[in-house]
Amino acid sequence: MLTIYNDQHALHQGKVEMFRGELVPCFEVPARVDHVKHELERRGLGPLQSPDALDDALLAKVHASRYLDFIAGAWDEWVALDPANASRDALPSYWPTRGMRTDVLPQSFPARLGLFSFDAGTPLTAGSWAAARQGAACAWTATQRVLGGQRSAFALTRPPGHHAGVDFFGGYCFVNNAAVAAQALRDAGVERVAVLDVDYHHGNGTQAIFYDRSDVHFASLHGDPFTDYPYYLGHADERGAGQGEGFNHNLPLPRGTDFTAWRAALKTALDGIAKVKAGALVVSLGVDTFEGDPISGFKLKSDDYLRMGEDLACAGLPTVFVFEGGYAVAEVGVNTVNVLEGFGQTAG
Repeated sequence: MLTIYNDQHALHQGKVEMFRGELVPCFEVPARVDHVKHELERRGLGPLQSPDALDDALLAKVHASRYLDFIAGAWDEWVALDPANASRDALPSYWPTRGMRTDVLPQSFPARLGLFSFDAGTPLTAGSWAAARQGAACAWTATQRVLGGQRSAFALTRPPGHHAGVDFFGGYCFVNNAAVAAQALRDAGVERVAVLDVDYHHGNGTQAIFYDRSDVHFASLHGDPFTDYPYYLGHADERGAGQGEGFNHNLPLPRGTDFTAWRAALKTALDGIAKVKAGALVVSLGVDTFEGDPISGFKLKSDDYLRMGEDLACAGLPTVFVFEGGYAVAEVGVNTVNVLEGFGQTAG
């Protein structure tokens, strides 16, 4: 398993996030990637490479230009408001809701921060843009390696990406790495790409980006949005729109779901991917389905991730893995690498 590693990921290191009415230390921390990297090296699972240079035009195929412009310059604007802001992260406190306009950009930085976000749990820091942009470069590079003949490749990066939409950040995500990978596969001529999201939390950003397209099939296994973040998307009746109708497949599952039930849902998702005749697979690899995860509710055990990797390999598709969630930090390395090892052993 070739890994493309984001050596700039620690530039993004939030201090606090808003969680259930109080500011708490961030769950999404640099140690997550550090543990995965250490476990990859310990097992000798394959080489680690740095990403190739990224053309920002690739990001504009996934995200709105005005959003990218905002994120790229947001930290400088934040500090310009007050030099003391250099010592604290930016969190939004205003959001446009139903009946309000979003087509006009406010001059106020706090208003624009809210316009381009959907929660108060995603601190914007001095290094957020650099880390997120390099993460997209990792996803794009992993895709190029697969297009060049590698059976699979893994983009090891943070912040994660699957909650980021065309023009918004949230859920710890700023740039949608899985969407970057899927679009790169399409640009290279893969007729239909499948994105499979196995993170505990629904990949609302990925769904929104591809919802009206038939060339990218999105499938997701996740905590039921009736009870779990991101709450407002991820229901089973969301099947796509326009040309994309039938190419969005949500499999929400209740809290307490164990691996037997989860694996049955994975088979359903993989059967759907086979039915649409996808030519390549992008996996949003979150391991917050683990029984010890502090902000999730499934009951998968570490050995289950080996079986998950085996099942993914049985799809028989060129595969790009993109690292997403997983907040039981001490176990995140073992669980993530178990997926990759199970995949590699089965794929041969």
